[in-house]
Amino acid sequence: MSRPVTACKPCRPVVLSAITKRGAFSCRECVERGRDVDDRKQGRNARASGSDAAGPHQRVSMNIVILLGVVITLATGIPVLLQILKNHPRGLIICFFAEMWERFSFYGMRGLLIFYLTQHFLFSDSAASGQYGTYGSLVYLLPLIGGIVADRYIGTRKAIMFGAVLLVLGHGLMAFEGSPARQVLRSGDQTYAVQLVDRGDQKVSQVTIDGQAYDYTVGANGTAVVSGLPAASPLATAELRTDVVKSTGQNWFFLALSLIIMGVGFLKPNISTLVGQLYPQGDPRRDSGFTLYYYGINLGAFWAAVLCGYLGQNFGWGWGFGLAGIGMFLGLIVFWLGKPLLQGKGESPFPELIKKPVAGFLNREVIIYLLGFVGVGLLFFIVPNHTLVGQGLLLSTIAALGFIGWFIIFKLKGDKVARERMMLAMVLIFGSAVFFTLFEQAGSSLNLFADRNVDLSLTAAAGTFLGIPYGTPAQMAAAGLPTTGLWIDTSITAAQTQSFNAGYILIFAPVFAALWAFLGSRKMDPNPVVKFGLGIIQVGLGFLVVVWGANSGMVDDAFRTPLVLLGLLYMLHTTGELFLSPVGLSEITKLSVASIVSFMMAVWFMASSIAHFIGGEIAKRVGTETVGGEVTDPAAALQSSLDTFQLIGLWGVGIGIGFIVISFFISKWSHGANDAGNHPGPAVTDAGREDGNIARPDATA
Repeated sequence: MSRPVTACKPCRPVVLSAITKRGAFSCRECVERGRDVDDRKQGRNARASGSDAAGPHQRVSMNIVILLGVVITLATGIPVLLQILKNHPRGLIICFFAEMWERFSFYGMRGLLIFYLTQHFLFSDSAASGQYGTYGSLVYLLPLIGGIVADRYIGTRKAIMFGAVLLVLGHGLMAFEGSPARQVLRSGDQTYAVQLVDRGDQKVSQVTIDGQAYDYTVGANGTAVVSGLPAASPLATAELRTDVVKSTGQNWFFLALSLIIMGVGFLKPNISTLVGQLYPQGDPRRDSGFTLYYYGINLGAFWAAVLCGYLGQNFGWGWGFGLAGIGMFLGLIVFWLGKPLLQGKGESPFPELIKKPVAGFLNREVIIYLLGFVGVGLLFFIVPNHTLVGQGLLLSTIAALGFIGWFIIFKLKGDKVARERMMLAMVLIFGSAVFFTLFEQAGSSLNLFADRNVDLSLTAAAGTFLGIPYGTPAQMAAAGLPTTGLWIDTSITAAQTQSFNAGYILIFAPVFAALWAFLGSRKMDPNPVVKFGLGIIQVGLGFLVVVWGANSGMVDDAFRTPLVLLGLLYMLHTTGELFLSPVGLSEITKLSVASIVSFMMAVWFMASSIAHFIGGEIAKRVGTETVGGEVTDPAAALQSSLDTFQLIGLWGVGIGIGFIVISFFISKWSHGANDAGNHPGPAVTDAGREDGNIARPDATA
């Protein structure tokens, strides 16, 4: 069964001949140009054999997103690298590359995940969005454990190594696809293949019975009604229901996710802590060191979306996930070889204790690693259970809020300053949860929207630049430009749009850092509640820009909106993120009572986990009917997306305005915690977010 992509594989540059052995894929461009599947198969096979029969498709192309990425990286990366080598501890370059490759693997997988679920495993949109939310939720929940284990037992370096090993194993398993799932109609033990065919401007569902194709529709009760089936056929009176024959790789997939989640749990909270340990207390280079380190994080995220998204959607899932795994393996090798440059930092605080035997040859360190694998086994059963994760988060939230309420009312009775600071911290935690609930639509509903309802062409028509032709395959053909030799492909994949956020951060982070410094020097820096409000307003406006653009007529005949609207959405989401980044975690450390600051930081991270889960629930609303992973009604898919985007956009703007209004009443609750002399300054981290080790809040503050 074909899967929808902007252009079919035969219309893309084939750089690996093995790819041509995969099945045919139809695309909108080829349909519009009147090329049928058989023609494209012949062209693909000709390219694989190297014959001239490939005709006009025989070419070497350069993807424009990759070219732009090279330019941005060279322009910004070389100065960063020179600064690290010249002015900072040698260990920083190890952490820089290790975390860059870790984020490369993480975001490479993240950008492809929703498509893998809907197009390879044939999950419904609703089930895929829920699974994505569950994954994101657990990824941000497990670091709570990893940080504590590292700080109290094995140390940050060993925790990072163990996490990296788990990630390499997980991403390696992700490259094993197994057989693709198949959508069928089922009657008893018999199954019948279904497909989606184009008929004029509509897509029609068909089922093949005894070698003959018949149209069918599915009723509200899930029963299929087949048109034109002979009355004598035994299926004429049988009950046919839609079903999916599962992929042989589905269990391996859940095991891979479990390894990745546990790996992130050990690695994520500790590598930034290790960066802080490289600098002596009060070292003036520390802040700039973190800035350079976080550049590496976003550089990895940017290239992950560009390269893994390109390979995964054009040449096969295994290539995209495999590249992510290779990136993590490189990060592991760099970190292992670079141990001498860490100068003994990040080691266990109790080296003799963790080596002391506990049971036979088992010592505490080995037991921790074994428990890590036991945890992977538990996650294998938890990850597919979206409802169980939601129930666990709900109970945890109720318990956390109950404890904090009790603490504020009874333990802080009579201490107005501490009580109001704690209440302000809870307001900010709520704001963070709201922001990232909307922001994290990127990997689910926005990714599906980009794939189905966005014209992923960067140019309106083909042309030449310095004598080199450029355009999408369809534009090149329409303009009659030669597609032999070198040319620039200006189309991108939906997964590559995930690079927009990281790319914008690389561009705008220095601007915002200068802005906050400028405002702070003039005592005009907005208080944290106002910043949170402005950030939430912008994430809401991002969705509304798409809605307003589509409703104003910026939709083509194929129900696609222009790419510029999605670009504006991600720009607003990124600038909104940069409004939150200077406060975030540092505010929690300053506002929380010292005796429970670690618990409050755990609640902060739990809010991100909850945001991912609720984000998955919201993304379910955008779901539309698919057959074999392909949308049956693009118009309905567009309208469903716009309705949900308008709803959450308005809620985002409304809540953001609410934050600004209440800031006039609660800004003084900080009681000097945010005075100029006590302001931490901006710190741009993973996707604009700050991170830290909850066991040692001062490690990255």
